[in-house]
Formats: sequence, C-alpha cells, structure tokens
Amino acid sequence: MRVPGRPHPVLRQRRRRSTGLLTAAVVGALTAGLVAVAGPQLTANSTGVPQPDAGPDAVQAQPAPDPDTCAPMVAALSPRDRLAQRLMVGVDAADPAGATAIVRDSQVGGVFLGGNATALLQDGRLAALQKASRTPLAVAVDEEGGRVQRIDELDGDVPSARQMAASDSPEQVTEIARKRAEQLKARGVTWNLAPSVDVSDQPRTAVIGDRSFSDAPATVTRYAAAWVQGQEAGGVFGVLKHFPGHGHSSGDSHKGSVSTPPLEELRAGDLQPYADLVGPGKPLDGRVGVMLGHLDVPGLTTDVPTSIAPAAYRLLREDYRFDGLAMTDDLGAMKAITDRFGLAEATTRALTAGADMALFSNVTPVAPLLDAAEKALADGRITAQDNDTAVARVLAAKGLCRRG
Repeated sequence: MRVPGRPHPVLRQRRRRSTGLLTAAVVGALTAGLVAVAGPQLTANSTGVPQPDAGPDAVQAQPAPDPDTCAPMVAALSPRDRLAQRLMVGVDAADPAGATAIVRDSQVGGVFLGGNATALLQDGRLAALQKASRTPLAVAVDEEGGRVQRIDELDGDVPSARQMAASDSPEQVTEIARKRAEQLKARGVTWNLAPSVDVSDQPRTAVIGDRSFSDAPATVTRYAAAWVQGQEAGGVFGVLKHFPGHGHSSGDSHKGSVSTPPLEELRAGDLQPYADLVGPGKPLDGRVGVMLGHLDVPGLTTDVPTSIAPAAYRLLREDYRFDGLAMTDDLGAMKAITDRFGLAEATTRALTAGADMALFSNVTPVAPLLDAAEKALADGRITAQDNDTAVARVLAAKGLCRRG
C-alpha cells in the first residue's frame, strides 16, 4: 500500500491488528495423516512424517520427498470457499462485532485492518475473530515504519526505511524488524504487507519517498532482506512491494493513474531487488509474498494497470521465477482502479489475471465479489486448476500446509 506526501486516510490509518493465527492443529490434521496406531513406536524423519523405529542396527532409508499437504486442504473446501480464500477484505478495527460478522458470513482468506482505531488490536479480540473462521485467517497490516505504521501508539515508533538504511546496519534492521514482528504477533497480526523494495530518490514526503530504503538497488536488496529475515524470525509473514517498481513513477495511485519508466528501464534498476531476492536459489525464495502495484508500464501493460494485467503476473512468474503468493495492492481505495472499474469487476479481473489474493482495505459487502468470482469460474475465465493452485499458495503463505 502506498501513501502520498502526507498520510493517506487509508494508509496512515495507523495501528490495525490482525490475528491470522497459523493453526498448527489444522496443519497436523491434514499433513501426512498423523494418526495414532498400535504397533512399532513412531519417530519423525526430517520431513516430519512419522516412520517406524527400526532400531539402532537398521540401515536408515533416505527421507521421502516432502508431501504436498496443501492439495487435501484445498480439496476439502467448497468451490465458493476456495474463492473466498483468495480475498483479503477490509474490516473496521473499531468494530469487532462487525468484523466478526464479515468473517463468519464470507469465510474470506484474510482481513486487513484499516483506520486509526485499535480496538481489534487489544484485549485478545483478534483471537476471537479467528474463531469465526473455519480456516485460520491471515490478519494483515502494513507496518513499514515512518509514515506507514499501525501500532506505533500502542508499541512505539519505528523509523522509516530510508532513515534505517542511513543510520543502522542490516543486522540492526533485522533486530528492529524482529522486535516489531513479535509485537504484531502478540496482538494477533500474522502478515505484514512490507517491506517496500521500491528503488527511489523521491523527496521524503513523495508517494514512495522515505518508504524506500535507497535509490541504489543493491542497498534496497540488502536492507529488504534484513527486514524480511527479522520479520520472519518474529513470526510474521512479509510481502515485498510494489512490483514491478513504484520508485520512479509519476502520479499517486490513490489519486489516479500512475506511469513508470518503460519496462527495460525498470529491469536495469527498479526490478533488481526482485531479481536478487526471489526465485529458486535466492535468499527469500519460498519465504515471502509479492504485491503488485497499480502501475502503467510502457512495454508491459496497455489498457489496465499491473495489478490486473496478466502480462505483469507472467513477468513475475516466468522472468523472475517467483512461485510464492502474489497479491494485489488495494483495489478498493485507489482511484487508479476505482476510476476504471467497480470493485467486483476489479476483483475478478485480478483473480483472472493471476493474482493469488485480491486486497481491498475498505469495508464492503463480500457476497457480490464472491458471486462475480463464481461466475468467472463457471465461465472459464478462472480455471479450476489455476484457482486451486492460487488457493494452495494462500494456505501455504498462512503456514497451514506445504506445497509439494
């Protein structure tokens, strides 16, 4: 999510809380059939799958490949519930009862806490919200530090990305991120839609500005990796943003269309952190999600921004070989989208284009969005196979299963 020079009412809505408790019981029940049986004592090999205790003189067999434990979880969901897992919806942090009703009635995959209120972030209310969901929720905020914070009034300030890169070592940033993630987790937050890996030399208060670690791709890469590692150590799932690069854009997607330099220019700089961090063999492979911005990119997009453009998802998947969770930036409160499409159409376009999860921060009826997505699934705009793959990525990002 992005904020202009002065805090945006949605983004600066500080302190929101989330409790996507990644329920180990769900994983255990559906992974590898951990059922008590009579007979030889069971021990666990490196995959976590129980094995008979063959005794000290037995030759140890090679561990079996990790099983795909997401497939049975996906199969257990109804078609509508599978689509619901692909939505992250806004809830009012001042209205715990209303948030509970949204989750109970829609069974969405995640909630995003907006506004300045903190009621949901206190007194264990997010744990109560989790009870309304049959599948554990992802509970998300965008705690970047600086201008974009959600729990600063509850747990203190975190410096902006640019300030951290200027004054702290990567090791110190890892520790800052770890501590913040532990605070978020203690309040029930499970996902943090951060860090920004935008490469930018914009003035501090510009749309990206000091939300960027640096105008040097290598510095952004180094500090973003440090932040994600600390966040992960604190028990919170992170999301890199805003693919393919918002740092040299003109415009603010909260207010209207945003243009970037041509794709080939982005490859030379703005896209370098993704090239260095995600994909097979890279430091954050399998450990982080990616958020696509609402960006018009010459040489990549034509009539729609990247968040709902199939070409942008192909770029991420094929060129950068990213196989983790890909989600949209906010579809509900940014005029780069709302000036062109209604929320139901924008959501369906995002899921059709290749987003695993569509995000909207505003509180809005969910049923029409699911109705539109169901129609797209029935019409073949969303294929059953692609839908199941996306749901598996969502469940895996929540820590509920392991993709084979």
